[in-house]
Amino acid sequence: MSKPNRKRYRLSEVKQQFTDAVGGETVEFETDAGDVLTFPHPLFTDEEWDQKVDNAETAHDKAVAILGDEQYEKYKAAGHGDGDIALLMMAVQQDMQGQVKKRPTRS
Repeated sequence: MSKPNRKRYRLSEVKQQFTDAVGGETVEFETDAGDVLTFPHPLFTDEEWDQKVDNAETAHDKAVAILGDEQYEKYKAAGHGDGDIALLMMAVQQDMQGQVKKRPTRS
């Protein structure tokens, strides 16, 4: 029996709305050397990625967990420090919070 004035959410639509609101399932950024690097958007990470990042104990370990070995080498070669990744993650989260508030909730 349907309940009046109640919305039923379709998970695929909700995910698509959030994907659109934050600009996609990956975060893309450019190093000072011009390399374009990516990592999964925090809203769309898988359990393995989450565990690697959460278990990282140092800024270096966290940066490697976020970027992966190959991208991390490009990142370091461009002269960026491990702590810069934390700043980038903060920027992504702030942007995400701002964009998600604007997400339409009703079809």
